[in-house]
Amino acid sequence: MEIALSPMEFAQRARRLYAGKEAVVDGDKRFTYAQFLDRCDRWSASLQKLGVAQGDRVAYIAPNTHTHLEGYYAVPQIGAVLVPINYRLLPEDFDYIINHCGANTVCVHPDYIDAVDGIREKLPNVKHYVALSNSKEGWLDYEKLLADQSSEFKAVTIAETDLLTINYTSGTTARPKGVMITHRNAYLNIMNSLAHQHLTPADRYLWTLPMFHANGWTFTWLNTARGMTHVCLPRVEPELVCKALADEKITMLCAAPTVLISIINAPKEVRDQIPAGVRLFTAGAPPAAATIEVLENQFGWELTHVYGLTETAPLIAICESRPEHAELSAEDLAVVKARQGVELVGSGELRVVDEEGNEVPHDGETLGEITVRGNVVMKGYYNDQAATDAAIKDGWFHSGDAAVVHADGFLEIRDRFKDVIISGGENISSVEVEGCLLRHPAVQEVAVVGMAHEKWGESPHAFVVKKPDTEVSDADLKQHVRDNLAHFKTPQWVSFVDELPKTATGKVQKFVLRDHKSGITRQ
Repeated sequence: MEIALSPMEFAQRARRLYAGKEAVVDGDKRFTYAQFLDRCDRWSASLQKLGVAQGDRVAYIAPNTHTHLEGYYAVPQIGAVLVPINYRLLPEDFDYIINHCGANTVCVHPDYIDAVDGIREKLPNVKHYVALSNSKEGWLDYEKLLADQSSEFKAVTIAETDLLTINYTSGTTARPKGVMITHRNAYLNIMNSLAHQHLTPADRYLWTLPMFHANGWTFTWLNTARGMTHVCLPRVEPELVCKALADEKITMLCAAPTVLISIINAPKEVRDQIPAGVRLFTAGAPPAAATIEVLENQFGWELTHVYGLTETAPLIAICESRPEHAELSAEDLAVVKARQGVELVGSGELRVVDEEGNEVPHDGETLGEITVRGNVVMKGYYNDQAATDAAIKDGWFHSGDAAVVHADGFLEIRDRFKDVIISGGENISSVEVEGCLLRHPAVQEVAVVGMAHEKWGESPHAFVVKKPDTEVSDADLKQHVRDNLAHFKTPQWVSFVDELPKTATGKVQKFVLRDHKSGITRQ
């Protein structure tokens, strides 16, 4: 009998093989796989009792907690569609997303209940409001619903092309778009990751990446597929991360480069807790070679750079290790590891193409757009055919990312096309300039954007967060870039700031820097 490719299959396997093994840690709460999946089943039965049917949308607004994780099993296994929402958005964003997806049930962490209460009258389609803990008047109590319900839910037939989740993009330049991910999309992305990273039931995974972000890069299900332990971390702060790494004997995590930078620059007494031997995936923005060097050579970690988008479920490329890399110096190896690499074994075809759709030469210089087609590409944008048609042309999804391809076939992102700085007719990669500045010993974080210039049209503007107790001038940093890159790539302006604006997943919001007028002085 043919069975649909679905991450729900991994839960059934874990139930059989790892029933007594620790599955989830969330503060002082600990659940075995038998307990965790029993809770998921009881929530599935509760949802059905509330009238949630196959195809209905169930929205979640929550940080990395066990109750949020349970939604990734309880909702899809009854054929409903999970809609995980970025909890850092504004109430008006919650309003738009909940209405756009047509959710009839909203499950909310107590930190965000007041925000949702403030927009209730704008949500006519929502029938049920569920407080995931600490319930209040007017809300259903999640734990009480579980306690009152058996684990017997009505099984449904799921097709692998059915929707598993709708994941909304950040919407930094327009309304958020709902990326439709199918059961097949997620299943194959999980198998791709497992083909490139050896994980076992002995591994313990720390949730530093938000679960809502592209379904936690599918680690919401991948960890269960291998019988690993999910260690939940609701707040990603350097002290909490380092303590969890040590106390919970963490072996694996995923994080954006900005999170890694915050760990590297944590106080020494905090860093001293960090164990060696941790493996990690990083993505979201290209990590600087300097960051990779510190993590691998000083911390003794093993970093793997991956690349993807919410629209590709999400991972489509990985900087895989090759035998010839063993001959490289630590510095040169870090440069290679900062590249996005090659397509995963099952992610489909990946090409970098010019404006005419021709594949660019593998010379490490010619800029093109990353395109992909295959089994991990989204079904489309929910209720937005125009946006779907604009993104998927002739079967190829167009990423909007500008990249080059090196002679070894490794691709390297130079920027989002909208972030490429064109100065005097020359293309400048903000990522390249950022990587150079991060090698300066006084620089903790940096973002480079293009700003209008009377003579050159655009010039780079660097926004720099200095390391504590260091002194450096704008002239020092300009000279550092001039000494290491072509002179025309030197920032015209350097602004020192206390912090960079970031999304919940650690991406720097460059549009904020471009638009920011007050509090910034161009030196």
